Parts: sequence; structure tokens; C-alpha cells
Amino acid sequence: MPRDIVGTASRRALTEIFRKQILIVSIVIEPSAIEIRAIDRIEELRNVEALQKDVWGCADLDVVPLTLLLASHEVGGVLIGAYDESQLIGFVYGFPGYEQGRVTHHSHMLAVKPGYRNHNVGYKLKLAQRAAVRAQGINRITWTFDPLQSLNAHFNFAKLGVVADAYKINFYGEATSSFLHQFGTDRLWVTWNIASRRVRERLTAKTGIPVPDLKQTPCLVDIDADQAPRKNESNLFGGRPYLSIAIPADINSLQNRQPHLASSWREATRWAFTKTMALGYVVEDFYRLAGNGQTVGVYLLTYRKHTHDSAP
Repeated sequence: MPRDIVGTASRRALTEIFRKQILIVSIVIEPSAIEIRAIDRIEELRNVEALQKDVWGCADLDVVPLTLLLASHEVGGVLIGAYDESQLIGFVYGFPGYEQGRVTHHSHMLAVKPGYRNHNVGYKLKLAQRAAVRAQGINRITWTFDPLQSLNAHFNFAKLGVVADAYKINFYGEATSSFLHQFGTDRLWVTWNIASRRVRERLTAKTGIPVPDLKQTPCLVDIDADQAPRKNESNLFGGRPYLSIAIPADINSLQNRQPHLASSWREATRWAFTKTMALGYVVEDFYRLAGNGQTVGVYLLTYRKHTHDSAP
């Protein structure tokens, strides 16, 4: 790890920088009773352990423990909590890393209690994380998420402005103790270039990003009337500048009602993402569309030389 990124400031000075940046973020976004602040006390770290189990239903062995949270904090890790009075209702956690020859920050976990998920808590936590990481002199944050989770896809691409050029098959193994990890743990690896023009525009947008006319964009995976995936392999060829991949609006509901269909979606989207990325496509946007009596999510993939991300 280059010394000028993490080692130039003491733990106390760096924490103070984080707190000042986070305070500014929480005031500017929206006055609220919810407080966003750094977590650095032992008793608060115990609450982070407990919240992981509450949100994801994971067993003790799958919880990131206090000892690791504390150790990574000492070497530049960022752990920020959201509090409703004294109750921890969400947190974001990440640590410095080194990817493709560049210092990055890897955001490992973002958790928000279900009752607070319509209060912009996750968004505030990500902005606070962005401020803290920029204060370290790092301009890139990466993380993973399940590409079949449409709400997370909208949050990551439409609201934050990430891009993705890597797909990880069963990143955490075929299953974990979490109820969310029962039909594979495939992940999109996303990059949030936090100083780029694209990200600044997404964060300051007054309205949602405009939805383009996707009728002329070849779709690799579409949705049939019975909610089953339909692969269109012929659309892979021809050097097309744009491609799309559709997903169900609510994969969790589909998994509960028809688990075999959820598995079919995993297989179909795995095929589509791995094939397109091998050819040089990047996932650049995600849209939620209504049509034919159902709501669907659609990823827009752009051939690499056509991407609009002006990351440093």
C-alpha cells in the first residue's frame, strides 16, 4: 500500500477528517433525525455484528467479526453507521485495496434495517463513504452485488453512477447461511469512480436519468409471459454498440413461489453477462420498465470504446 494514501495521517486525525466530511454530507442531503457518523467504539462494533445477522439472516460463522472490523479500521478501513437516536439502523463498511495496479477502496457491506429502506439511508451512507474515501486521496470504490436484485441494480447504476466490467460466478460459493444466497452467489463487480463527471452528474440530478428507446437494442435475455427467461443467442454477434439484458422486477418473490424459475434466471443471466464481457462490453445503466402487464428491469451494455464514463 503506498504510504501517501493511508499512512500519512494518524488514526485520530484521519477519523476527524471522516467525521467532518460525513457531517457535511448528512446536513446537505436532507435534514433528518437519522444521524450518519463514523463507528469506532467497541460497543458500537458489537452492534454491527448483530445487525449483519438481523439484515441477512446469516450464521455466526458468516459474520464479519469485531476483531476484523477493528483491525481494518486501523489501516484505513471505513466503517460508518446510521443511527436513529441511539439505535444502529444501518452501516457501510469497506477497506483499502489494490486492483489492476491502482489503489482502491473495496466496499464490502452495506446494510439497512428493512423498516428504514425508504428513507434514503443507504444513499446517505454511500455519500458519507464517498466523502471519507476521497479524504484519503482515493478516487475509486468497488463492490459486488447480485445482478438479479433489481432494486440494488437501480440504486447502484441510476442513483450512484457505477459501471461494471466483471462478472464473478459463485463469488461466495454455491450458497451461504443467508436466505439471500440459496440459488448461487453470482455477482457483478462494480466500479464507482467517485471523482468522475458521470458520478457527479448522477449525484446532483434533480430527476431520474432519462430512459432511452430500447426497442432497437438487441436483448440477450428477455422475459416471457410466464416469467421465464428467453435467451436470444443470435444477438451476440454483429459488433453491436449496445445490448440489453432483462431481469424480473422481484427475484426474491419469484424464488419463494417458483424456485426453479429463479435458478433458470441465474443460468440465463450468467450466460449473458459472461459472454458479453468476454467480448468487451460494459454494463453502463439499468432501467425499470413497464409493459405487457408487467414491470421488468433492463441492463444496458455498451461496447467498451463507446462508454461515457470519464473516470480519472
